Amino acid sequence: MGKLEGKVAIVTGATSGMGRGVAVCFAREGAAVVAGGRDQTRGAELVRDIEALGARGVFVPGDLSTAAANRLLVEAAVNAFAGVDILVSSAGELGLGSITELTPERWDRTVATNLSAVFYLLHYAIPEMKKRGAGSVVVIGSIAGYKVFPNHPAYCTSKGGLLQLVRQAALDYGPEIRINAIHPGQVDTPLLWDSARAFPNPEEIVQQTADRLPTKRLGLPEDIAAAALFLVGREGSWITGSNVVVDGGSLCLP
Repeated sequence: MGKLEGKVAIVTGATSGMGRGVAVCFAREGAAVVAGGRDQTRGAELVRDIEALGARGVFVPGDLSTAAANRLLVEAAVNAFAGVDILVSSAGELGLGSITELTPERWDRTVATNLSAVFYLLHYAIPEMKKRGAGSVVVIGSIAGYKVFPNHPAYCTSKGGLLQLVRQAALDYGPEIRINAIHPGQVDTPLLWDSARAFPNPEEIVQQTADRLPTKRLGLPEDIAAAALFLVGREGSWITGSNVVVDGGSLCLP
């Protein structure tokens, strides 16, 4: 029996990077997974991988910066698996550009994807979780919620807002529903490489980043998935409203 046997998990941003790592990890532990993302081809591949593990999976395509896409995810979980037990919100967008360079439209989209989407998912899913008497939520934030990076105003602002949203939701919906966040550092995902391409030497920048960390390596999606599994499982049953940093020691650096 897996640690999540009989549970139903919604995972957003599930077609790549950390979200995909979480979806596969949870399926391996016995959860039925409702995966959200934009790429239907990668979504179909993910479902095949989930089914190969002996678990059940459904992919729901959509733009998670909208309320409607998040509502459809919750409806899909209820229709396919009769409810929702676990949420992992992992969709993200960089929105690179200084304040004077960034268009209002790009600002709005980044904030909607990184922050408003979490509100939308909680808004629709919490009533369904309450019907089952319990639930657990993990929001994937970023160390950008604690520090700033050059030309990341929309990203850092939206990730910073997640710290308070998680605390507020934990206060309002405990004890039945636990809500925590994981704030990763530099994890080897497409989003990290997109950020590095803002520099003329992205490969060098990524290697230098890994070399500076106390752990001397980038994080892997599996590192974040392991932390998420701990938080949603029995081992994390007395943890709520917490913002957990998983960054290889990045915030220790001057």
